[in-house]
Amino acid sequence: MNISGWKYLWSAQDIRRKLLITLMILGIYRLAAHVPVPGVNREAIQQILAGGGAAGTLVNLLDLLSGGTVSNFSVLAMGVYPYITSSIILQLLVPIIPALQRRMQEDPREGRKWMEKYTLLLAVPMAALQAIGQINLFTSFAGGVPILEDFGLRGDTMLPSITIILSMTAGTLFAIWLGELISEYGIKKQGLSLIIFAGIVAGVPMNLGSILADQQYRYISLFFMLLFTTLTIFAIVFVQQGQRNVPVMYPGRRMGNRMSMPVKGTLPLRVNMAGMIPIIFAQSLLTFPAILASFFSGSQTPWVANLAFSITNTFGGGGSAYWIMFFLMVVAFTFFYTDVLFSQQNYGENLKRVGAQIPGVSRGAPTQKYLTRVLRRITFPGAVFLGVVAILPWLIGLVIPFGGTTGLLLVTSVGLLIVVGVVRDTFFNLQAELKLHGYDEALLVR
Repeated sequence: MNISGWKYLWSAQDIRRKLLITLMILGIYRLAAHVPVPGVNREAIQQILAGGGAAGTLVNLLDLLSGGTVSNFSVLAMGVYPYITSSIILQLLVPIIPALQRRMQEDPREGRKWMEKYTLLLAVPMAALQAIGQINLFTSFAGGVPILEDFGLRGDTMLPSITIILSMTAGTLFAIWLGELISEYGIKKQGLSLIIFAGIVAGVPMNLGSILADQQYRYISLFFMLLFTTLTIFAIVFVQQGQRNVPVMYPGRRMGNRMSMPVKGTLPLRVNMAGMIPIIFAQSLLTFPAILASFFSGSQTPWVANLAFSITNTFGGGGSAYWIMFFLMVVAFTFFYTDVLFSQQNYGENLKRVGAQIPGVSRGAPTQKYLTRVLRRITFPGAVFLGVVAILPWLIGLVIPFGGTTGLLLVTSVGLLIVVGVVRDTFFNLQAELKLHGYDEALLVR
């Protein structure tokens, strides 16, 4: 008797063990997400969240993406984002520094090991700096009320402050370690993605509860929430699946004294090759000026304090200027990151090595230039789409006068992009696991 792929997931002992390990590790991560940083002033953070404006918008967005760890100011408040930022920085440095480019091209396997090692090493100082910046930024948002009573890198507060920074950095490294455990013993290559996914999905009940708590616009908000969420998911899936199939002729094989005919094939180029990396990088860069300005918000010099307040307000996520800059940076980084990623893959030389050729295009460098030109054309709609997804909460706030900038989405648009991507990749990974176990019609219920 045939059984469905979903039932086979649990009847196959190896796959069942991987799924249970993954769920157990995600459960541990969610438990650790409720461990607060020592000495945190939760009332000050709740005041920021309820205050609205630039501060409330940014903190609420960070809280939704982290699954509530920011509102608790947990030791996992930064999640795995310092590691992701470190990875992006190193990937962008590869084409700029010739020695790194040669290392990656000469031995890709050793190059990947080197990349993983130094990404982790770079994530440590990145996490420490982000912890300091996040604490100072939240303190400035709270009107100078310290969110941590004993924080200050001078005098008697030096030792407690170092302890706090170390605990937040350790929380980030703990989250990275859990992600690596999932990739090794659970669902392959999905560790960090599932860690981020768990944080985003954990914020769904809280966001749904805030919509239902609105007595005046409860049902209208619920209708628009379902409408916008459904349309956004549909658009994300449609664009993520979009690709251009470039025709490629592969040489025939010699069988004895006879030569077979050339084989026609295709090289798929995706519309959105960069995924959501440009959004993360653009958001990190836009948040950096606000974090830097937070160090000077308590300055005794009036013009310095006013400038710091202006920068924090502009880059805090509350004004139109922030969202316009966010859109432009996402579009620009999508093109830049796609070019960097595609040049590293070097399809021109790889096709030449196997004797393949695109009809009407010379092998080698001309092929790479042709493919780059095609990729840039199809990347344009993908880049604009990512930019629109990034600023969708602001656009909804312009059209709908109630519900705030994020209240009419069950998950933020950026969160939906991550969730849909992770679900899609996990689906394909499980499908591959089922095929390895001899189940060809995976995930089809009969």
